[in-house]
Amino acid sequence: MKVCEKVQRKGTTSYNEVADELVAEFSAADNHILPSESAYDQKNIRRRVYDALNVLMAMNIISKEKKEIKWIGLPTNSAQECQNLEVERQRRLERIKQKQSQLQELILQQIAFKNLVQRNRQAEQQASRPPPPNSVIHLPFILVNTSKKTVIDCSISNDKFEYLFNFDNTFEIHDDIEVLKRMGMACGLESGSCSAEDLKVVRSLVPKALEPYVTEMAQGSIGGVFVTSSVSTSNGTRLSARKKDIQSMVSARTGLNWLGRPLRHFLV
Repeated sequence: MKVCEKVQRKGTTSYNEVADELVAEFSAADNHILPSESAYDQKNIRRRVYDALNVLMAMNIISKEKKEIKWIGLPTNSAQECQNLEVERQRRLERIKQKQSQLQELILQQIAFKNLVQRNRQAEQQASRPPPPNSVIHLPFILVNTSKKTVIDCSISNDKFEYLFNFDNTFEIHDDIEVLKRMGMACGLESGSCSAEDLKVVRSLVPKALEPYVTEMAQGSIGGVFVTSSVSTSNGTRLSARKKDIQSMVSARTGLNWLGRPLRHFLV
């Protein structure tokens, strides 16, 4: 076993190298043996190394050309190896699907944010003034939706950074991106209903390298995997969130580096 491990670790070696190392290891372990006995043990070890190498060559685990010995590999079960490769293939396909879904969501967020910025600029130009402070909702945010008859118990920590809601009825949670989608800021790309005119607009809002990908999203030729940010919950469910956790979660999700500026714009 030691012979096999040494050849595997080295990759390419020789009989003398393997034998010398094993002799040195066993000699160091048995330093109390007399010199005459040590010489006999060394010959015995070298003979066993030689026999072991011949067995490994017969099993096609190693190859030998002149004095050079090369590691080939341990024999494997072909059926088991095929099954392992299929499991790995499925794992990688699932990973690709997840990455594809994440990329689509980032593209939708990019388009929605840029459309929101353009909309707000146009509104400011038409009004010749910025919107009143009490008429804006700053990003990021989450929106909780429930029936008018729902009884909500809200608790806020002293530092106003932690909020606890108790509902006695079903409620929904929407993040800022879901709201922007419902406002049409993604130009229908999230539902596969993007018109040819809107497609030209959204292509201009993403990096040039992603324009063909946006076209495929509009045509539904990449699986049509669209992520929704809505969450429905059952009756009597508790919602607890910290402000900084929500901000960091949304900031990480929105891919701010695409915008090239801090996320200052707001929803009016």
